[in-house]
Amino acid sequence: MSKTLLITGVSSGFGRALAEAALADGHRVVGTLRNADAARDFDALRPGRSFGRVLDVADTAAIAPLVEAVERDVGAIDALVNNAGYGHQGTVEETPLAEWRHQFDVNVFGAVAMIQAVLPYMRKRRSGHILNITSMGGFITFPGLGVYHGSKFALEGISETLGKEVAALGIRVTAIEPGGFRTHWAGRSLAHAARTIADYDIVAETSRTRLAERNGRQPGDPAKAARAMLEVIAMDTPPAHLLLGSDAVQWVHEKLAALTAELRAWEALSLSTDY
Repeated sequence: MSKTLLITGVSSGFGRALAEAALADGHRVVGTLRNADAARDFDALRPGRSFGRVLDVADTAAIAPLVEAVERDVGAIDALVNNAGYGHQGTVEETPLAEWRHQFDVNVFGAVAMIQAVLPYMRKRRSGHILNITSMGGFITFPGLGVYHGSKFALEGISETLGKEVAALGIRVTAIEPGGFRTHWAGRSLAHAARTIADYDIVAETSRTRLAERNGRQPGDPAKAARAMLEVIAMDTPPAHLLLGSDAVQWVHEKLAALTAELRAWEALSLSTDY
């Protein structure tokens, strides 16, 4: 069955892979991009089924009018995919608050504004699916990525809560949690905080080296991630969380085991605080 997908950030990476796979399957895709030339190119992918729209998700005031226009001019949005976002590398102390705010403006508040804009239409129809592309970095952490992890942990919590709030309204919500994929996330799309504190030299440089060495060698294939997401969109009862990639599965299993061990180790102290 053909659906209409609204995908943010379709210029490259997961957004582009998902858009191309959805179009190949006969769906209609409204994709957001940040400049008019790219939007025109997206229109030309599958005329009549691909619709490019100019949007920077950090400009939250522009989101509701865009969604209204899509509903009016293209058709009912069956699935929203909050894909637009970027990575940030820098220690918690060294990263200026302005960079923290911009990371959250794009990765969190942009996604929330998209959700708030589509929900009135989905609620009226008692149907719809929202996919929030978070990250394994919304559950596990690495030194030097605190700003990014903070934004993805936030989106994870929002996504899980939203799913519980709208379940009775016929709307499904899935957090998509990729591991390392061969996108531009660790390359040209990765922002870097300036190095200012020598005490973090080892931590910061280890983080940068690790990401640089993995870039282009990640185990994940974006085209296969797109197929997995389309499979989820087609489900009547999709998962609330879906990890993508062998590294994500491995590291989340390890985190869960470590968390369980820590809970058991300190359970007596935890329980001692009740009346």
